[in-house]
Amino acid sequence: MRNTLKNLAAPGHTGQPRGIYSVCSAHPLVIEAALLQAQDDGTELLIEATCNQVNQFGGYTGMQPLDFVRFVQAIARQVGFAEEQLIFGGDHLGPNPWRDKPAAEAMALAKDLLRAYAGAGFKKLHLDASMRCADDPAVLSDAVVAARAAALCQAAESVAPGAAVYVIGTEVPVPGGATEELSHIQVTSPQAAQHTLQVHEAAFHALHLQDAWQRVIALVVQPGVEFDHTRVMDYQPAQATALSALQKAQSKLVFEAHSTDYQRADLLAQLVADGFAILKVGPGLTFALREALYALECVEHELVDAAARSQLRAVVESEMLQHPQDWQHYYGGDAAHQAQLRVFSYSDRVRYYWGHPSIAAAKDRLLENLGGIQIPENLVSQYLPAQYAAYRLGKMGLGVRELLLDRIRDAIRPYALACS
Repeated sequence: MRNTLKNLAAPGHTGQPRGIYSVCSAHPLVIEAALLQAQDDGTELLIEATCNQVNQFGGYTGMQPLDFVRFVQAIARQVGFAEEQLIFGGDHLGPNPWRDKPAAEAMALAKDLLRAYAGAGFKKLHLDASMRCADDPAVLSDAVVAARAAALCQAAESVAPGAAVYVIGTEVPVPGGATEELSHIQVTSPQAAQHTLQVHEAAFHALHLQDAWQRVIALVVQPGVEFDHTRVMDYQPAQATALSALQKAQSKLVFEAHSTDYQRADLLAQLVADGFAILKVGPGLTFALREALYALECVEHELVDAAARSQLRAVVESEMLQHPQDWQHYYGGDAAHQAQLRVFSYSDRVRYYWGHPSIAAAKDRLLENLGGIQIPENLVSQYLPAQYAAYRLGKMGLGVRELLLDRIRDAIRPYALACS
């Protein structure tokens, strides 16, 4: 087991808190950008797949856990990133994909999911049994959630005993960010966090999982960070003082912060300093990917004949309208407001569509069109100003892939700095 995850609760050699960021994405360009960032930083890279993205039935990516591992490893080989520096994690592993089924059936499938992740070599497993199933009461007790989490742990241990570290927690944010406008976020109380730990420890011991309990490294809590479609709720350290003190009073566990996407760089560093040592980011990275591709399409419009252009944004819009199942239940309002959210929402439902064949073909055409010409630096200044500034300082070139990957890395760099 890598020491990076096991030693997060202990200060580093400088006396400063340790931290690690988790890239929660299955997009190959996001993964490539993250690998390049970690390679330049000389650090390990934690990449996580969610239960909806990747599961024993393929998820929405079409990949089972072992497929995902091989997929990331192949990209790592392409960029020369050492595979031993990769850490694979599973996020929200539990009955969530099957919550419309009775609990017994959903949990049986969830146990199969944990066995598949553990068997594929995932080393960080987030046990998430917080959602209700079809025959559950409206609100699950912490004891029920803990018992189910322990059962999921038992399934993973049956396949790869002693191999993984675990993350637990009942106050789990909605995967991918809030789906409604937010006015206030309730920070987890120290009492609630302590109660969660107590009931989980009892549940683990009831299944004779004492050894696995020693490998529970983190608790998911709500430090007061979230985003909705159009607004980011920034971390306010003063509101999390008591929760931070609870973490600092012991050396076993750190806190894991979900939905940290779009937080300011200084606030990400403050989260790590306050004991929220695992920073999860996902939609914020594909949001940057979308911004980069649409900016490059503007460059294409200036340089390429109309008949040869990719029409990427129009193709994406057409596909999202023809296949609305991944956005229509999330975006309210009139048609104009929905059209705006389809492109610009922080929850970035566009990320579910990049694999559609027509969209992938349009993206490839865009990159081919711009890959065969010299992009004038003054156009880069207009549409990708941060990359223009880096180019003028001699830090990068103006190749289309370099521009695209560096724009994604703009969203990763604050995390790298916060955890360095």
